[in-house]
Parts: sequence; C-alpha cells; structure tokens
Amino acid sequence: MSRPDAPSGRTGRPPVTSRAQILAAARQIIERDGWEKLTVRRLATELGIGTTTLYHHIRDREDLLVQLINELAERTLHLELPSEPRDRIIAAATAIHDSLAGVPWAAEILTTDGFLGRLGQPALRMVEAIVAGAIAHGCTPAQAVDVFRSIWYYTVGEILVRIHSARRRPADERDPFFSSSLDTSQLPRLAALGDQWPELAARDTYPQAIEAFVDGLLAQATSATP
Repeated sequence: MSRPDAPSGRTGRPPVTSRAQILAAARQIIERDGWEKLTVRRLATELGIGTTTLYHHIRDREDLLVQLINELAERTLHLELPSEPRDRIIAAATAIHDSLAGVPWAAEILTTDGFLGRLGQPALRMVEAIVAGAIAHGCTPAQAVDVFRSIWYYTVGEILVRIHSARRRPADERDPFFSSSLDTSQLPRLAALGDQWPELAARDTYPQAIEAFVDGLLAQATSATP
C-alpha cells in the first residue's frame, strides 16, 4: 500500500498579515488587561507570529496605539457638521467626547499632546472644525488654538474623572458621603447636600456644560481681540 502524500507548506496557524486582525488582537489585549499591558511582543504572542513579522505593519508600540486611535476615529467620526461657527465647535467637541466615552482607554492614551500630530484625517477633521470655527467667530489663530486646547482638556478630563470614579470600590451605603466631622457652620451648603452629591455628580451634564464652556471661551477671546 502506498503511503499518503506528506502535507506541503506551513502547518498550524497561518501567518497574520491583515491590519484589521492585528488591531482587533490589540484591542482584545487592551480590553482584557489594560492598554498599559499592550506591547509588540505580547501582541505577536497573541497572534501566534514573530515580532519581525509584526514590524512589517507597525513601527513600534506608539505607532500601534496611534493606529488604534485612527481606526476608532474612522469608525465613529463621520457626522456632518453645522455651518454656523459656534454650533460647529460644539458639534465637533461632542463628537470627540462621545467617540472616546465608549472606549475609555483611548482617552487615557490621548492625554499626551504628542499624539495629536500623528492622528489621521477623520480625527483631525474635528480639530480643524474647532479651530476654524473659532477663527470664523473672530478669534485670532493663537486664540483658536487656546479654545481647542481648553475644550480638549475639559472633554478628556470629564471622561477620565468618570472612568476613575467608576473603578473605585463603591462606598458603604451606611457611610455618609462627606466626613461626619464636617463643620456645618463653615460648610452649610455641602452639609445640606449631604448624600445627594453622588447622585447629582453622576448626571451627564456634558451637553449643557460644553455649550456654556464654548460660549464663555469665545466671548473671552473675542473681547480681548484688538
């Protein structure tokens, strides 16, 4: 009896060369272990390939993180923006907020200013909308950058506060939110609010707050413009 032909070629898991597969595996690591644990070596192990193969698709860990952020922007930032400058700024800021709120790790990565210059067009379109909207409203280019940075810091800060608050161990419901040693004569309003504070602070006030914030920034900037 003749022996069966031996299989030819590579056996086992086929090599992964798809950008989509690489980014999907990276997201899986982040969602399971946190973005701080994502490394090129760990990603290669997750995919079952060598790091040399992976370096054909990414330059380094930072490039991988930038690609993840750009992919997120490609999937989420497709809205039509209003023509009126103030409304355009608010719509762009809200789009950034809503995109990042669903993937908190992205907000944490983007707290480094250096990432901004490496973002792709979908994300930079929102930055352009805010800067151009501020200039169209009467701001100088320098003031427009200040407007964007202020909006950016508020937006990311709001998301990060919610992230870290959610990660905290829930307090014992029997314990007061404020210290029992609170001096009610010196802090009467806080004493009156008492344990209502967590419920009030948990409300989503970003839509109203960003409108008030943008109005204040634009009014301040244009009043100072010669």
